[in-house]
Amino acid sequence: MTIERKHTKQRMSRIVVHNNTVYLCGQVCADATQGIKEQTQTMLDKVDALLLEAGSDREHMLSATVYIKDMQYFAEMNEVWDAWVPEGHAPARACVEAAMARPELLVEVSVVAAVKNA
Repeated sequence: MTIERKHTKQRMSRIVVHNNTVYLCGQVCADATQGIKEQTQTMLDKVDALLLEAGSDREHMLSATVYIKDMQYFAEMNEVWDAWVPEGHAPARACVEAAMARPELLVEVSVVAAVKNA
């Protein structure tokens, strides 16, 4: 059994790969001063980069958990999400309203994906 951890610090690893499954830690936006659409897009850009590094991509996502500060942002977040997810490759997804680690954060996502060509 092999467990590969990348970008590991005391608290967490940004990527963990086990049995050809990629687990990403929660991803947030690049700039928390922006609105929900911009925060969602830059958060998903980070997911893209981490999945690529782990040998996966958004077509291989298995599940996603989206944490949103307030459901008033749900429709706008989904506009960005729906444009990002490849048609026919939507993961199992949950979206929950949650208190964020910093008050300016509006959205966070945690993703599980399969390794490509495994």
